[in-house]
Amino acid sequence: MRLTVIIRTLGVLFLLFSTTILPPLAISLLTLDGYAANYSIEFLIFFSAGLLLWLPLHKSQDVIRNRDGFVIVALMWTAMSLLGSVPFMLVLDMSFVDALFESASGYTTTGATVIVGLDSLPQSILFYRQEIQWLGGIGVIVLAVALLPMLGIGGMQLYRAETPGPVKDERITPRIAGTARTLCVLYIWMSVACAACYWLAGMGAFDAVTHSFATLATGGFSTHDASFAYFNSPAVEAVGIVFMLLAGISFNEHFIAWRALRLGGYLRNTQTRVFLIVVALLIGAISAVLYGTGAKSTLTGAFRAAAFEAASVITSTGFGIDDFSLWPLALPAVLIFTSMMGGCAGSTAGGMKVIRFVIVGKQGIAQIRRLIHPRAVLPIRVDGRVVPASVIEGVWGFFAIYVSVYAVTMVLLMMGGMDQITAFGAVAACLNNLGPGLGDVAANFVNVNSPSKFLLAFAMIFGRLEIFTFLVLLTPGFWRN
Repeated sequence: MRLTVIIRTLGVLFLLFSTTILPPLAISLLTLDGYAANYSIEFLIFFSAGLLLWLPLHKSQDVIRNRDGFVIVALMWTAMSLLGSVPFMLVLDMSFVDALFESASGYTTTGATVIVGLDSLPQSILFYRQEIQWLGGIGVIVLAVALLPMLGIGGMQLYRAETPGPVKDERITPRIAGTARTLCVLYIWMSVACAACYWLAGMGAFDAVTHSFATLATGGFSTHDASFAYFNSPAVEAVGIVFMLLAGISFNEHFIAWRALRLGGYLRNTQTRVFLIVVALLIGAISAVLYGTGAKSTLTGAFRAAAFEAASVITSTGFGIDDFSLWPLALPAVLIFTSMMGGCAGSTAGGMKVIRFVIVGKQGIAQIRRLIHPRAVLPIRVDGRVVPASVIEGVWGFFAIYVSVYAVTMVLLMMGGMDQITAFGAVAACLNNLGPGLGDVAANFVNVNSPSKFLLAFAMIFGRLEIFTFLVLLTPGFWRN
């Protein structure tokens, strides 16, 4: 591991981060909200810090190696959360812990919030809040990788460390820079299409743009306290459902469909097919329970609530038109457990990813068959390809680490005074990058104490980087040689 390449890369990414201040600065100047000076100072600080880190080392020809990639990704997401908290502190006069929580929630596309009274906030800070989710959705690192080759910095190791899902060596295009650019183009065009559809469905222009940011990022931040219930529009909700589900499907599949101009590939992909089947079953079951128990007086109302909340939770978006934590029977627990599965690997969704559950399910079936036929050779196949043993081991290792981190975090929250239901929901909301939880954190995290907010902020980052990226830094072997 070389300190120079890490500092140089962080400098470049800090410079890129400083540009995120420019849009809210422009909005502040246009709306005369009185915060333009604050944004200007923030921009100068971030730009200067990046320049000081990058300029002395910009001629270095060192390339990023595997160890460097893990350190840079871990430091970068932590640094972005820290830097991103500054506008919240200066504009909204928030405490450091609250600002860090909100910033980490934005960049990790979690959507959990400690802010109330969104409807009365200036548009500049609302835009900034949505913007950092949009950037977090594609991944600050993946966005930067498209530009780093021009500065003499390789990016494959960053891509491997940041990209969600167990199979990280598959790339859309032969070179990582091409892959990153392709992802960026797809992400931008889908965001534009989403904003246009929201606007046509009845949203105002500002809300359409900002909600498209959170939708494609599967983030869940809204410009209104009531989230999508504010609009009370089936048309707006339908657009949200479609684009949340699209964002929950692998962008590899979107690229293939876009290049071939055919939609059949979606259903031929096992992960996508399982994802859509689970969504359909979930909507059907929730609709039946809501209508059957009288929680919704009409079947149409039950289906409307079920479809939106199911799409929002399984993709870890966190938008809401109803408070699912108050739904009858086991529905709140079912939705929380659904968030643990999350969307497809290669999407912007959180959770453990559908492909891991597919692999574990196939291995479970194979193990049962081995009990009947002990000598049988039963390779695990997905889409006709044999899954390497290393991937299967990685999947099981991830499940073990996930459960351990979940349990430890939940216990720590309970030791801090949080009740069991709230602690369970809070960890699920943050580790799965979902947003809304259960109990006292069903709507927001305002009443959570500062130490717990700090812990949950890092749980969000752990979840976004799928735990291993951080935990590998804690092993002595990583730092040897």
